[in-house]
Amino acid sequence: METEGQPDLLETQPLQEADEEMATDVDIPILSEEEKEELSAEVVKLEDEISTLRQVLADKEKRLMDIKHKLGVNVMNELKQNFSKSWYDVQTHSAYKKTQETLSHAGQKATAAISTVGSVIGKKLGDMRNTPTFKSFEERVESTVTTLKTKVGGPSNVGGSFEEVLNSTAHASAQSSSVAGTELPEDEEAIQC
Repeated sequence: METEGQPDLLETQPLQEADEEMATDVDIPILSEEEKEELSAEVVKLEDEISTLRQVLADKEKRLMDIKHKLGVNVMNELKQNFSKSWYDVQTHSAYKKTQETLSHAGQKATAAISTVGSVIGKKLGDMRNTPTFKSFEERVESTVTTLKTKVGGPSNVGGSFEEVLNSTAHASAQSSSVAGTELPEDEEAIQC
């Protein structure tokens, strides 16, 4: 597997002097045989203790589940209790209280602002109704209604409120269709009026 100029990496070669210096640079404690035996014995002892503790813990968890089952405590009840406790903790926390106060204050400010905007819009609409443009528009609508009323053949007294004019126009339209010999059913008359 050797190519020209490159040694085989899997080939075992004796350590060179430079390799020995690199290996001694790493701080690996040199232990005596007695220390190695003591540490090995301690590792075995610790592994046994961990295994015993795991068994004891498993037995205690099983006992706990049995007791909870006898008491009627199930996973859902525990979740509810944990959630209730967590929610209570959140509500009693100072950050939550400050946030709640801030949002309440912001809500009050927003309500006041909306009320003010509503008042301003109402005032502006009232002011707009008094403008010459709106009055001109209102006059044009009235004259159009009057023209329609005279063409349809309604009563000679043209005037009154906009609603009265519309009702009389609809009534006149219904009369003209009945004069022509086509009476509208009562439902259609009700729709038109």
